Amino acid sequence: MFPIDKFTRIRAGGKLFAGSSRKTRIVTASALFLAACAFGAAGVAPIAPDASNLPVKSITEELSLPQLAEQVAALANHDQHYVSEEKIRAGDTLATLLTRLGIDDPAATDFIKSDSTARTVLQLKAGKRVQAQISDDGELDCISATVADGRDTTVKNLVIQRDGKGFKAFEAPAKLEKRVEMRYGEIRSSLFAATDSAQIPDNVATQIVDMFSTDIDFASDLRRGDRFNVVYETFWQNGEFVRAGLILAAEFSNAGKTLQSVWFDDPNSKQGGGYYGFDGKSLKKAFLKSPLEFSRISSGFSMRMHPISGQWKQHKGVDFAAAIGTPIRAAADGVIDFAGVQNGYGNMIVVKHWDKYSTAYAHMSRFANGIRKGSKISQGEVIGYVGTTGWSTGPHLHYEFRVNNEPRNPLSVDIPNAQPLAGAELQRFRAVASDMSHRFALLAPGSNEVKLASR
Repeated sequence: MFPIDKFTRIRAGGKLFAGSSRKTRIVTASALFLAACAFGAAGVAPIAPDASNLPVKSITEELSLPQLAEQVAALANHDQHYVSEEKIRAGDTLATLLTRLGIDDPAATDFIKSDSTARTVLQLKAGKRVQAQISDDGELDCISATVADGRDTTVKNLVIQRDGKGFKAFEAPAKLEKRVEMRYGEIRSSLFAATDSAQIPDNVATQIVDMFSTDIDFASDLRRGDRFNVVYETFWQNGEFVRAGLILAAEFSNAGKTLQSVWFDDPNSKQGGGYYGFDGKSLKKAFLKSPLEFSRISSGFSMRMHPISGQWKQHKGVDFAAAIGTPIRAAADGVIDFAGVQNGYGNMIVVKHWDKYSTAYAHMSRFANGIRKGSKISQGEVIGYVGTTGWSTGPHLHYEFRVNNEPRNPLSVDIPNAQPLAGAELQRFRAVASDMSHRFALLAPGSNEVKLASR
């Protein structure tokens, strides 16, 4: 309680103080302010002015309109062109396709029928898109479509274009956009049924078979519930799928065993790179089982009676019987160590491979162009042709597999994988492998991103 002196008079009943001293009035005002704050804290909203009592002022301004009439007149003085697009349908004829495109141009129809390049438009697969630019009276200005060879490896644009009073047809390079797609699948009956269900192109499915066929017999080893993940390239043009490309990584779980493969670019390789495991070890066998694609073994690695000398001695190689001129392939990457004539071997090539391995090829009819000592070659490259030079009784290839210059039986020796990555290349590979491992994780069952990743 604050003190009240004799000059203070207070009126009861909640009315304001009257006749109070200045000190009393100051204290009272403070009390009222604190009381107002207390009411505000208690959630009592302050009283706002009534909006209907506020003054209202109207503002009017004239806006200028665009001169649309002049623009419409300008457009009317120019020829109009329209673009239409249709997909090729099974059983389409030229007439039905042009009708759907809105083309009514007998001259264009006659040209397409008579020109060999233009007729390609009717050889497109069902589902391929054709775009046409036409005038407002239906005359053709231009038709374009994407064409590819039978394997979809060479892609071009077919263009049929008005040229003065006539037409011309030509092929132009396609401008492709490369994308990376991720898919997963589960075996229910067969691999190709699973890839079809996952909307994976057939050439990607074929690559999966080639990649894992040394470990999985896809005709008998598959089990219901086996899973696979695959990351691969696709190529598009104007939003249209053109073809699938190389598999960048793949993973296959078969009967509890998981196989993985990652593509790694190698600028020093004629193939542009190769497939490796996640540990950096190459999945490619370092040596081909046979340097001839089609042949039969006429003499194995064993003791035999020499056909010319008649002596019983060790045959230190394998003879592959084949017709003269049959191409001979290098069994592995390497460098030509010898190319020339050597006694009973006749025309002979010796290839030095990595580490302690080398191979020899004898009785050749001739060497391939560019083969000389010091030449670098790749696995599968043709280095010569079958013949019957030297001490030979018939056309065949004498093939030797050597370890530390000692011949070994190529049919039974434990063939190593290609040389593993090392140093800076291994570090670069690990970054690629880490990215692919993350993509596989997105495709794993239960991943929240699996549906998005598979698009």
